Amino acid sequence: MTTPSSKAGTKGVPRADREQQILAAATEEFGRHGYEATTVATIAVRVGVTKPLLHQYFGSKQGLYLACLDPIGDRLLDAIRTAMAGHDTDAPPTPLRVLNALFTALDGQREAWFVLYDPTLPPGSDAARRAAHYRNAVDGLAATGTAELLRTAGTTDPLDADALKHAWRGLCTALVRWWINHPDQSPEAMTRRCARLTEAARGIFAAGDDT
Repeated sequence: MTTPSSKAGTKGVPRADREQQILAAATEEFGRHGYEATTVATIAVRVGVTKPLLHQYFGSKQGLYLACLDPIGDRLLDAIRTAMAGHDTDAPPTPLRVLNALFTALDGQREAWFVLYDPTLPPGSDAARRAAHYRNAVDGLAATGTAELLRTAGTTDPLDADALKHAWRGLCTALVRWWINHPDQSPEAMTRRCARLTEAARGIFAAGDDT
């Protein structure tokens, strides 16, 4: 007997494949709307399964969020660490390598950045603590990178380094948000754009008050 269209996909799909479908939809929903506004029912409808199936697989909304978060956090950390590792002298500057690594890691799932940087996570929850763990790890890498850049420029003020670390996080978030709104832009195109903007900003700041 033919399965009715409303039930299509609820059976006959291997669990691993179904879980990946659910995680892809959930990542997009959490990233676009935030944890608080996202419902398990909405995700179930998107995938074409029932709420009980999602609870069977992931236990709860928080369990589903954590299942989305961990791969994102691990992927971003691996990408940043690789970009910050030693490179040939003719390689792009570290900030551009990191941005390229972020764009590449997020390509195809750009909203994932906002799964990690979600201000609506319930305070004190496992979700908030786990996201903070990843954010702190990213901030630690950013602190190392920005302090190194400032030392190269002859500046060792720790407050300068802290301010630059926060500015860097804000810049990455703003660039990813812009990128989401421009889906035709590839990671390579975004990296080239950032290189142009960096060069323009350097010229503007160097010009001082004469412009």
